[in-house]
Amino acid sequence: MSTVHAARQALTDLTPSRARVLADAVAGLSSQPRRLPSKYFYDGAGSALFEQITRTPEYYPTRTELALLDRCLPEVATAVGAQVHVVELGSGSGRKTALLLDALDEPVAYTPIEISRAALLASIDHLAPALPDVEMLPVCADFTQPVDVPEPENEAARRLLFFPGSTLGNFDHDEAVALLRAMRQTMGEHGLALVGIDLHKDTATLEAAYNDAAGITAAFTINLLRRLNNEIGSDFDLQGFHHRARYSVANLRIETQLVSDRAQDVSIEDHRFHFAPGDAIQVEYSHKYTEASFQRLLDAAGLQVMARWDTIAPEPAFGLRLLRRR
Repeated sequence: MSTVHAARQALTDLTPSRARVLADAVAGLSSQPRRLPSKYFYDGAGSALFEQITRTPEYYPTRTELALLDRCLPEVATAVGAQVHVVELGSGSGRKTALLLDALDEPVAYTPIEISRAALLASIDHLAPALPDVEMLPVCADFTQPVDVPEPENEAARRLLFFPGSTLGNFDHDEAVALLRAMRQTMGEHGLALVGIDLHKDTATLEAAYNDAAGITAAFTINLLRRLNNEIGSDFDLQGFHHRARYSVANLRIETQLVSDRAQDVSIEDHRFHFAPGDAIQVEYSHKYTEASFQRLLDAAGLQVMARWDTIAPEPAFGLRLLRRR
């Protein structure tokens, strides 16, 4: 690739508007059970807190997936081929991306799609100097909505969608199927997707991962309310709610909630919401998969597994799946 192409970086900024955040918050708090979208965890402060979570001793997914990537990426690179355009959904800090791009054969371009503008720009600032021949085309947007992926100046052989971290698990069945179908469309006829999935395991390990002893995950969850107060003028009492994360074996998912400590009212513009002691707001699901439950998602989305890699015991069970269109 020429040095002109190597230097090109073009940010597409589709950050959700205040009106969008306000509408989502009001709709979620008006529903039963009450909900707030987990995508709004990731403002600048939330992204920084999540990076701290990934380094806690209890939170196994990040270090486990990094080790798995380090082991299997030579095989991934062979399967994917040369000169791909990597499109990442929810790029975060870019630690895993750096491993992937370094392992691939002459990647043409990298498009991270990330809702946190601060995290997006930080990851590009980190990656670009080490990858001068890869065109950087970041998009600040909500990847759960349709996003037009920028085309690189040099034509790519195919797109490789990268969706690590078991972020797919944050969506219920219908949402996950819809997202996988959208990924199938974005991939194109010859494209592929590399997806990380956290696998079902014992309840104690799972609940510890989402309730770290240092309280960083609790701070991360409460930061959602701080963000809403700052951005849409709500008046959540940050001392009036606490974090709770429990594993539902029946539903194969961690269910994270913000629980009211007392009777209280919360106002958002002209909307008023009453909370009794113990009333909860559902803020995140983190689904864990069996082979059968993941296969059901793929069948519904028109995708199939091209290759698979799993951790080796005694590491916590985690998987990477290379997907193609059925």
